Amino acid sequence: MKRFVAVSLAALMLLTVFASAASAQDVIEVRSSVFNGSDIDDIIDTYGNGTILPIDASLFPIFYYDIDDNVSTEIVFIVDVPGTENNVIGEGGLVYVTTIQPIGYEYDNPAAGWSNYSMIGFGARKAIPLKPDKADKLAQLVLDSDDKYTIRTGELLDLGEGYAIEARQVDVDGKKVWLEFTKDGEFVDDEIISVDTGDNTWDVELDDIQDEDDVVVLRVHVNQVFQGAVDSIAQIEGLWLIDYANAITIESDDEFGELDDVSIMGDTLMITNEDTITLTRDSTDKILNNVSFKTADTSSDVLRFYLMLEVKEPGVHVIGGAASFGAGNFTWDASNFAGFFYDIDDNVETESLSVSNIDGNVIPEGDLVYETSIENVAYEYDNAEEGWNQYPVIGFFAQKYVPLKPEKADKLSKLVLDSDDKYTIRTGELLDLGEGYAIEARQVDVDGKKVWLEFTRDGEYVDDEIISVDTGANTWEVELDDIQDEDDVVVLRVHVNQVFQGAVDSIAQIEGLWLIDYSNAMTIESDDEFGNLDDVSINGPTLTISNEDTFTLTLDSEEEIAEGMFFKIGDTPVNELRYFPFVVRILGVGNETVGLPGYNETEIGEEVTQPDEDVTETPGEGVTEEPTEEATAGETEPVEGETTPAEEGAPGFGVVLGLVGLLAVVYLFRRNN
Repeated sequence: MKRFVAVSLAALMLLTVFASAASAQDVIEVRSSVFNGSDIDDIIDTYGNGTILPIDASLFPIFYYDIDDNVSTEIVFIVDVPGTENNVIGEGGLVYVTTIQPIGYEYDNPAAGWSNYSMIGFGARKAIPLKPDKADKLAQLVLDSDDKYTIRTGELLDLGEGYAIEARQVDVDGKKVWLEFTKDGEFVDDEIISVDTGDNTWDVELDDIQDEDDVVVLRVHVNQVFQGAVDSIAQIEGLWLIDYANAITIESDDEFGELDDVSIMGDTLMITNEDTITLTRDSTDKILNNVSFKTADTSSDVLRFYLMLEVKEPGVHVIGGAASFGAGNFTWDASNFAGFFYDIDDNVETESLSVSNIDGNVIPEGDLVYETSIENVAYEYDNAEEGWNQYPVIGFFAQKYVPLKPEKADKLSKLVLDSDDKYTIRTGELLDLGEGYAIEARQVDVDGKKVWLEFTRDGEYVDDEIISVDTGANTWEVELDDIQDEDDVVVLRVHVNQVFQGAVDSIAQIEGLWLIDYSNAMTIESDDEFGNLDDVSINGPTLTISNEDTFTLTLDSEEEIAEGMFFKIGDTPVNELRYFPFVVRILGVGNETVGLPGYNETEIGEEVTQPDEDVTETPGEGVTEEPTEEATAGETEPVEGETTPAEEGAPGFGVVLGLVGLLAVVYLFRRNN
């Protein structure tokens, strides 16, 4: 039990997201800690208490967590029931529990009723129960904002998901505004709100929402009305909205992936597996909605996996790390900040960020330290006989890079492509590799079993080669000189499988592609500055950067660390300091690191947006686009982040949630027995 409590109190890893380059840059992979052992029993012993392995927001940060209120709701248990052995979880051995919790509105005004509301995480999504004590009827939260909005007479304020409010009329003299609430342009409700009575909040209550009445679906707080230069205007501060039109009712016979045995206990929802679950190596197995197990490609005597959720919604997404509590020393690596590079198959990580000797909320000079070192990982295309075994990588501020020389961490280039997909390329056809790079099949000699390939950058010739597939040396390596003053730099590797005659064209088949963005390579100098990290030390394969000046963790703010990496600091007293690092990714327009996009607390995996406001994006360096061709679409290699057991004993929310979940597990076993 001591082990269980310690794990439940593990350092809070929140909002951890890891971005994978995938088809058309349309997926972000959000992952948990990595669990690594000889088999499932060994993993339960190592990371749990020998009987139960709890996975809460400290280990799977996609589960909702509110840093200001220190609240989470979801937990998964892997239980050593009969049949849980090797890489199999037995029947009833995977238990998902979530419980309703109160959290504060973004708009803080208890006198006007803006204190707390009930929420519940469900399937790693933030949901609102239609009734505060019933976990079976849920709606997604659309908006929780304390921003100020001005709305003119006749103007529509888009709230998202088809919901809007319109200022039908503004009575400046009477200090009133007539607001109308609509869904997809259809009238829902309206109200005349007086800002002179002290009761400035309009609650929209609807009936028959999943058979529930008096459901509050919208809250609007009107600050004031005033006469502008041209228009009468109402100022709104305080908006809260749920997607009641798409609310759901969870029934006891519902199925959610592999979890299909549902129990509803008032404010707690529990779902388990009726059948065994096999963690198939080198695969992804869905267990709950979009939540899956991802299992590494390992030998039969090693089992390594993590929980993950794929986010596909376009927008700006937070990629965060563990939350540090108080002024103690803390270190982030790939075990608790999944933005950092990690390769699950090779179990390789490179980056760390440490804080020490905090005085209140001030980090002294030299005590904020970022470090990264070169490591080797396997090519996606596995062909050791032709040199496709391993290559050096290094994470650099949560991005995957390749050093120009394997023992020097000061000259880096982004990885564009690492693929074992098959591509067919016809004579005269161009294969787009991304970032302006391409290869063209100039000629295909079927009889001689050869293909003449040409490599270009932005349409300009770089190199070419005639490759014979009959000699056993089918790999073409493009080596270039004077890349950041380095010579003999391998920038492209291409493996040609075969050449053949199609129905119309002569065709070459490629399997094995690897490319770095050498034209945008960089050299890191000892006097370089990266945001607030400006003291650079280069020691062979290791790069260390620290702060020359003090760094203040300003409460209730986001402070830039370096290169698009930030600290999110909770709204707490200094003696209750809570903070975590994060970066952001843009989904739908490229998987880029960007400047802070007006970040405020939001559900992980959800787009950071605000009504009628533009999100300003500051793209970082270019992102990998996958090769395209008619027959087969290629994929870039996912840039993954590692996790290992979180440090024990760190304060957090885990003990309460863990005990709730444990009681639910006990209930389940008693019910089944």
